[in-house]
Amino acid sequence: MSVISRRALLGAAAATAALPMLPAGFAEAAAPFRNDLPPAWHRFKWGEFEATVISDGSLPLGKPQDSFVGPGANQIPQMLSNEFLDPNAATLEQNILVLNTGRQLLLFDTGMGESMGADSKMFGPTTGRMLANLRAAGIQPEQIDMVVATHAHCDHVWGLVNAAGQRVFPNAQVAINEADVRFWTDDGNKKGPAFMGPFIEGAKKNLNAYRDRLVMVKDGQEVAPGVVALFSPGHTVGHTCYAITSGGRTMVNTGDLAHHQVLLLRHPMMEFSFDTDPKQSAQTRSRMLDRLATDKHAVLSYHFPWPGLGHVRREGEGFAWVSLPTNVTTL
Repeated sequence: MSVISRRALLGAAAATAALPMLPAGFAEAAAPFRNDLPPAWHRFKWGEFEATVISDGSLPLGKPQDSFVGPGANQIPQMLSNEFLDPNAATLEQNILVLNTGRQLLLFDTGMGESMGADSKMFGPTTGRMLANLRAAGIQPEQIDMVVATHAHCDHVWGLVNAAGQRVFPNAQVAINEADVRFWTDDGNKKGPAFMGPFIEGAKKNLNAYRDRLVMVKDGQEVAPGVVALFSPGHTVGHTCYAITSGGRTMVNTGDLAHHQVLLLRHPMMEFSFDTDPKQSAQTRSRMLDRLATDKHAVLSYHFPWPGLGHVRREGEGFAWVSLPTNVTTL
């Protein structure tokens, strides 16, 4: 044992001996475990806009190799372990953006919701927290002017209505690409993977409730001042990202362009099992990531670690995710 170690131990022993003894019968009752989570929302300024990220809860996918396949998939365990992530489980976040432009209040995607009963918990009990967190952030659903949907998958539009089929956002329009509406409300597409049936039923129930309030979005269209649609198909036929610009700053809400901050950035040509067209999705992802890295725009990713804010940079043959620091004391 070194001299330093002996001294440290002797000092610790002396300090312990000097502590006062607790009186007889002194209670040492431990505080009970809470077993709950605090409200999850994060607010920040973006130029002249005010942005709030709302969590719908984590979305566990299970074994990564069941969802991420193709080029680079054999490296998944090592890639995750290198980042101190569980190599046997992939867990995504659900980061919903609320944008206050000063004239309108826009909600980007809605989370899993409760509209489809047991199917709303197909990924486990940790989803469906959007409404509670929205209210905790001081925002009421009736204040939302427009829901901007990146696409019509369950974790993005199933929160539009409640279990009874009633509109959760009674005063809102819903902006979405027309190709996605047509595809995900067509019973003829109930083929292929088992998830297609419930995905289509859920999209029908949620989107049809707003059928008189749908705004069909096209590539390059401004859906609100400072918010421009960027067509990015592959994950779904009408998947759309949104560039948000104010005060000379641009942030791109990338939706499901990439589902994992390590796997699909290091290997952008890797495929994801929930993609409608995996090959097209990989090509779109690679092209858009290159654009984001070149332009150095900020990114809000729906499924990246909370609250999903950061930048994409080139690294090796792929890309890397750099999280933006969050400051909770100032806007």
